[in-house]
Amino acid sequence: MYLVEHTTTYHYSEPVAVCHNEVHLVPRGLPRQRVLASTVHVQPQPVALSTHVDAFGNTVGYFSLQEPHEQLTVASTSRVEVAAPPPWQQLPALSWEVLRDDLERSQTADALHAKQFCFESPLVRTLDPLAEWATDLFPAGRPWAEAVVDLTRRIHREFVYDPMATTISTPVEDVFRLKRGVCQDFAHLEIACLRSLGLAARYVSGYIANTRGASEPELIGADASHAWLSVWGGDAGWLDLDPTNDCVPASQHVTLGWGRDYADVCPIKGVYVGGGSHRMDVAVHVTTLDR
Repeated sequence: MYLVEHTTTYHYSEPVAVCHNEVHLVPRGLPRQRVLASTVHVQPQPVALSTHVDAFGNTVGYFSLQEPHEQLTVASTSRVEVAAPPPWQQLPALSWEVLRDDLERSQTADALHAKQFCFESPLVRTLDPLAEWATDLFPAGRPWAEAVVDLTRRIHREFVYDPMATTISTPVEDVFRLKRGVCQDFAHLEIACLRSLGLAARYVSGYIANTRGASEPELIGADASHAWLSVWGGDAGWLDLDPTNDCVPASQHVTLGWGRDYADVCPIKGVYVGGGSHRMDVAVHVTTLDR
């Protein structure tokens, strides 16, 4: 069981007269993830506060402030239980191209939902160079899960984690050229490769708990917002992949939500009037609790 605390504070050099914000800060309830409690607190007190479920099934919060303020704090607290899935090696050994062709033909509700993650999105372009770079890992007849896990390993091996190399708006092709970036970039890159090959892949936003032992390397993204991806496996469902940490997520990843790319599940976004210059401080803590 985890206690997840995520606090974002905006400091403005001049008063903000009014702001409207959308937040993705409530973890999803899933077959292997149980949300025991989740709250979001906003200071100053908003005049409007509501929630709804978006087209992807994520819980989305909205709030509005209409009084002058020079500081805004949004704090979420959640208690979540996460169970590990079966080992990916036990997934059906369907070849990746059969999986691709089955998805294209299928008209089931699950397949139709997955198909929306086959196409380009605002932050993920499908590019021939990416397909060519990944294609040697996807020879005819290779099991799909084996191929995508190898692609995850390649990104981890060939790209450098560098928080100073990119911004939120850095295009995938620039990340590919620089061979540097952060978890968001690596998730977008692998999604772009998979979509370029005709597979369905979605962006996942959440957190990661540093549950490794003292002698093991610390997981990148622990105690911060984290990002990874999922690829559609037909009857096997979705397989999560974390290229930043070269792993198939088990019980240490807490899922907030998913979408086509980061823009669909940004933790906090909005518009405001006034404010001058601003500074944003983010603090995330994931604590393991006794059951």
